[in-house]
Amino acid sequence: MATLAEPDSQTDALDAFRQEARGWIDAHFPKSLRGVDNSMSAVEGPTALSPDEAAWKAAMGEKGWGVPTWPKQYGGGGLSRAEARVLAEEMARAGATNPIGGMGVMMFGPTLLEYGSEAQKQEHIPAIARGEVRWCQGYSEPNAGSDLANLQTFAEDNGDHYLVNGQKTWTSGGQWADKCFCLVRTDKSQKQGGISFVLIDMTAPGVEVKPIQMISGMSPFCETFFTDVKVPKSDRVGEEGQGWTIGKRLLQHERTNLSGGGARMLAAGSSLAELAKTHVGTDKDGLIADRELRARIAKFEMDWRVFQLTAMRIMAESKAVGGVSEVSSILKTIGTKLGQERAELIIEIEGLQGLGWAGEGFTPEELTATRTWLFGKATTIYGGSTEIQNNVIAKRILGMLDHQ
Repeated sequence: MATLAEPDSQTDALDAFRQEARGWIDAHFPKSLRGVDNSMSAVEGPTALSPDEAAWKAAMGEKGWGVPTWPKQYGGGGLSRAEARVLAEEMARAGATNPIGGMGVMMFGPTLLEYGSEAQKQEHIPAIARGEVRWCQGYSEPNAGSDLANLQTFAEDNGDHYLVNGQKTWTSGGQWADKCFCLVRTDKSQKQGGISFVLIDMTAPGVEVKPIQMISGMSPFCETFFTDVKVPKSDRVGEEGQGWTIGKRLLQHERTNLSGGGARMLAAGSSLAELAKTHVGTDKDGLIADRELRARIAKFEMDWRVFQLTAMRIMAESKAVGGVSEVSSILKTIGTKLGQERAELIIEIEGLQGLGWAGEGFTPEELTATRTWLFGKATTIYGGSTEIQNNVIAKRILGMLDHQ
């Protein structure tokens, strides 16, 4: 009987938490923000928060629900996975978006919780949980992209600190970031084994950033230069030479989040069906007039829903056995491809109105669609290109090894 009663007990506990979450959201979420996006994840950098946005961010940060499953002692919510799902459902019901985000949440924070010292967790995790610090990623270099282990940015041992010299590129948000988690070489005699993971203050003397403009007109990332930048050894995560292991783990977190986050970004806005009815028109039955387009939209929506359900299952299974895994490469490959497909469908549906760049004759939504479509070309490259993900899938998941 005890075994049979346990699910009811769990259900009762989740129901009670749902009521708690709903009541808290209703009391703290400003109705003016219903449907407003997360300012921390804006590709054009931080914007000044309105009083309502600032209040909502402060409330979520204090509650720890911006990072609901992170430990309470570091400022997280301390919720179970089941409770976090309930919280997400209640936020969606209220039209509330999580105001706490960025690379600190999706990439660095989970990695630091696993590999950081207690002092590092106490120093950095609470600020990330409150959305007070913006982080950027120092990985790729001009000659170390797909072959990341070829990186040459060097950290010279100077006793209690390193002097870092080198260049990083594609540093997303580097011009707005407060801190950088960075892979550097501490040993030139080894490739992977000579890499360490350090934290760099972006305001430190010797750090210089130069934004790079994309074809979308945005400049969300930079070239970053380090010239004799002093990095205390207390800001090295893990042991010297452990950077490759830590860096790969962080990439798994990034790919898992990009699989849904990047695709969700591209899939925002009106439904494809409603958009097609507006631009293409309807037949006598109220259906999209173009039958082929109607079939393509239906196929996409089915593929997208299947991906969402599969991603939820895979992530739940991965976390049940200790966190993200190489399966993140599958999610990243499929999720970003679907995001690109949707953006291309929107441009096709809009016809000439989908070619607008600026000026009169186009709605803000149409201009956004054009730039989003162009921005989306990068999603199958950053976080590891599709080709790199396919290699990971072949070797780490399918067990296919190189043969001479």
